[in-house]
Amino acid sequence: MTPTDPTRLVLASASPRRSDLLRRAGVRFEVRPAHIPEVMESGERPVAFAQRLAQSKALCVAKQIGAPPARLVLGADTIVVLGGDVLGKPSDSDHALELLERLVGREHTVVTAVALVASDTLRVWEAAVTSRVEMRAATRDELIAYVATGESLDKAGAYAVQGGARSFVTRVHGSETNVIGLPVDETLELLDAAGWRRSA
Repeated sequence: MTPTDPTRLVLASASPRRSDLLRRAGVRFEVRPAHIPEVMESGERPVAFAQRLAQSKALCVAKQIGAPPARLVLGADTIVVLGGDVLGKPSDSDHALELLERLVGREHTVVTAVALVASDTLRVWEAAVTSRVEMRAATRDELIAYVATGESLDKAGAYAVQGGARSFVTRVHGSETNVIGLPVDETLELLDAAGWRRSA
């Protein structure tokens, strides 16, 4: 498959952050969220977990689309890793506060796995990008105030580096768009490798 029409790209994610990053990169796309269980398997390593979810999301939507016409489907999954533990999205405000209390004053890792799948052949192109994030110490009152904004409730690790939690982040080592939810440079490289071309 050699897709040349950028409208053939399908984003298998409802994440507004990923959509915004793609638009800012000049990528045209259609959103078709994938709905799959996001549960770690016994003995699964964090990066492998993110890679499996990204590929599963893209494959799920690619199989629904089929061919013709062939489409490229983009799946992604972002995880926050602290001391070998994967910190997912908080279940409620109390859980968000608990996650943030573990993160502040320390360094953690953010991994985003990206997978592209061709809907006709189910061929997969994939990458995983890792960034390190340093956070300053913070008081419980600061964290409570942040959680009260509601920003943390749908995000891995319970924070948004591009939002109010920026005040807690002292340094990002590596791709910042990766921490937001989609490593843009690496995603564009995958699109190029898959034969996608931006329209003139």
